[in-house]
Amino acid sequence: MAQEYKLKGLTSLDLKPGEKKEVEVEGIEEGKVLLCNVAGKVSALGAKCTHYGAPLVKGVLTGDGRITCPWHGACFKAWNGDIENAPAIDALPSFAISEKNGAVYITGKEESIKSSRRKPNLKVVGPLSAEKVVVVGAGSGALATVEALRENGFKGSVTMIGNEGYRPIDRTKLSKALIDDVSKIALRDEAWFKDGSIDASFNDEVTSVDFKGKSVTTESGKSFSYTKLVLATGGTPRSLPLPGFQGLSNIFLLRNIGHVKQINAAIGDGKKKIVIVGSSFIGMEVANAVAKGNDVTVIGMEKTPLERVLGETVGRITQTLVEGQGVKFYLNAGVNKATPHGSDASRVGAVHLKDGTVLPADLVILGIGVRPATAFLKDNPALKLLDDGSLKTDENFNVQGLKDVYAIGDIATYQYHGPGTPPSGAPVRIEHWDVAQNSGRAVAAHIAAPSTPPKPFIPIFWSALGKQLRYCGNTVHGFDDVVVTGEPDKGKFAAYYTKGETVVAVATMMTDPVVSQASELMRRDAMPRKSEIQMGLDILACEVPAETVIPKVGGGQ
Repeated sequence: MAQEYKLKGLTSLDLKPGEKKEVEVEGIEEGKVLLCNVAGKVSALGAKCTHYGAPLVKGVLTGDGRITCPWHGACFKAWNGDIENAPAIDALPSFAISEKNGAVYITGKEESIKSSRRKPNLKVVGPLSAEKVVVVGAGSGALATVEALRENGFKGSVTMIGNEGYRPIDRTKLSKALIDDVSKIALRDEAWFKDGSIDASFNDEVTSVDFKGKSVTTESGKSFSYTKLVLATGGTPRSLPLPGFQGLSNIFLLRNIGHVKQINAAIGDGKKKIVIVGSSFIGMEVANAVAKGNDVTVIGMEKTPLERVLGETVGRITQTLVEGQGVKFYLNAGVNKATPHGSDASRVGAVHLKDGTVLPADLVILGIGVRPATAFLKDNPALKLLDDGSLKTDENFNVQGLKDVYAIGDIATYQYHGPGTPPSGAPVRIEHWDVAQNSGRAVAAHIAAPSTPPKPFIPIFWSALGKQLRYCGNTVHGFDDVVVTGEPDKGKFAAYYTKGETVVAVATMMTDPVVSQASELMRRDAMPRKSEIQMGLDILACEVPAETVIPKVGGGQ
């Protein structure tokens, strides 16, 4: 039951427009709320991000009422707590607020104040309509799609079909922490799907699509008709087509819980020689995760880890941090073959490099990227896959040449409108977790209201590399310089990736909320120029221009 609670130490709502403040709630242990003044109106919201619990008071509040998490870019409407952008899947609670007798009060439920989260209302009132949305895949993008469909008032039937054997999970925790317990990383429980009238199957696989007849067929022989189809099948991890890598045991991919269970079983109580092939994000995160108690070596083809995305300067910083965990690197290296263990011809015993170096291995983990999981569409006459196996889509994620069909996440090449791209957009494929979620939310909004203009989003990702790396923007079309500020030798910096005078991406460590601020500035085409950054401009001092009319502040929970 909602009750009235006094806010500790406040005698009036004296916040200035654009100001935010975290305040304790009297009578509730560790109870806090966030006050935001949006265009002269003060709202009271949950104080912690619903993604990983970051304090939102340290985030970015824009003039048009977006409050963005300082850690991972989750964004909420500051006047009512609704989700604006991933990776949040729960909204913030909002509370009625009032002044009386020289004090400030909120009205709400104790549970909402303490949890700082509000699950979306997915229940459909009345019978389902004739509309049928089928979502192929059960990852974070698929989950975001079905959730946002119900948030946006879609009253038709919704079917989700996945093949991994479990509910959608926080996949980022596989490589970052090697968690293999579904119950610890499942994003939603079974009751959630039932409450939202979502027909979900996690043990089947779509094998063909009849785009003309608007139906999909699964491996189990079932057929599902649709009025709208969302393809969200994600990526398939790449293996090495080299001698020894196909037949020897203890050589692992890393994409799903089954892979992580196998890796954890092989590591056992530790003290293993682990060779990781690949010095991009999966390889680096796994190296960081397994370093304690093991002898870990990373093989990379680049001069520095993560060079393609982060450049040499930042790549060296990440290498130094991971080396601090005891990890060794072989860079500018090529793999030749894997050979068996001397006493067990079926198990890997060493990885051989092209320069003759032999690296003993009790197990090998491959982190060399993924390819779009679109093999089931390869011979379909109704469409043509791009050279990388992805599907070309427009800014609403409609698949080119197909009506009522969308593609999101790792399989979608879409029109990116971030800095450094032509005014008409430039097609990109971005394998970020939040891109899959945000593209799913964009599709749901378009299905629910096709006439509503799309809301471009700026890609954000994060990585655990001894310290937390944050990143926003995109360098797929290249960058010609990197401006690094802060104390990079101490792992505390902001790196601005530039193309001419345009900042196209930003990477940081220990300088929150710079990435969140940069993403909001980029979204409005208001990011400072390279020369301004070089002259010492602090982007946290830049005002994010307003973009929309502010709705009336509400008090719902």
